[in-house]
Amino acid sequence: MFDSLSYLRWQDAVDILVVAFVIHQLISIIRGTRSFQMVVGLGILTVVYFLATALDLAALKWVMQTFLSSILLIVIIVFQQDIRNALTRVGKSPFLKHTDVAEKELEEIIRTLFYLAKRRIGALIVIERETGLGDFIESGFNLDARLSRELLISIFMPVSPLHDGAVIISKGRVQHAGCILPLTQNPYINKRYGTRHRAAIGLTEETDAVVMVVSEETQEISLVRHGALTTIEDEISLTKSLRAIFMADNGPSSPLKTWWGRR
Repeated sequence: MFDSLSYLRWQDAVDILVVAFVIHQLISIIRGTRSFQMVVGLGILTVVYFLATALDLAALKWVMQTFLSSILLIVIIVFQQDIRNALTRVGKSPFLKHTDVAEKELEEIIRTLFYLAKRRIGALIVIERETGLGDFIESGFNLDARLSRELLISIFMPVSPLHDGAVIISKGRVQHAGCILPLTQNPYINKRYGTRHRAAIGLTEETDAVVMVVSEETQEISLVRHGALTTIEDEISLTKSLRAIFMADNGPSSPLKTWWGRR
């Protein structure tokens, strides 16, 4: 054993660590989703193929061999959304970590959410971050308006034609309203969550956006990031959470970050 380790180069160690990191990231992307169940299913079929080979079951072996011969095409079709998510994460810049949401604008959003929650008015507010949301704004209406509490409240009032969709905030402005977001396919989501919550989770599974949801039934306010939903207890908790996300991003820029942003 020790003789084998003597032939291990530093490149081999790096190679193993990179492969382990990639596998870990892939598992973290599909964990808790329907895709994970599909991976388990493909693994079971692979085991069945090897058992058929070992037991010399010719018919079963032929069926499994025919199926697995197209495994690459099957993986691309079945996991196309997960592949897209993975490529999006890889494409993010590790140096450019900033958003254009100021503290005053966060206060306007927070006041709006609690105003709506008290009056049992549902709402879905999205704050764009590094990943562009161009794929989702086509379904909405272009506003490009200054962010204000009055504007957000008027959008989500039941009499408004835009109240059923999501509001997308980008660069400190209300860019679009009435946007339709993709629903999550996660089968483990609590059944009590409705379409707004599932849309918020679905968007954050595909992008790094921060989404806030107001439930018109329970008056709960939820903060959704990276496919995870957190119920907010009070205004102080939401303020701390949003400041931790956005105020840290708007901190002092390093020379490398500044240079990358200019590029």
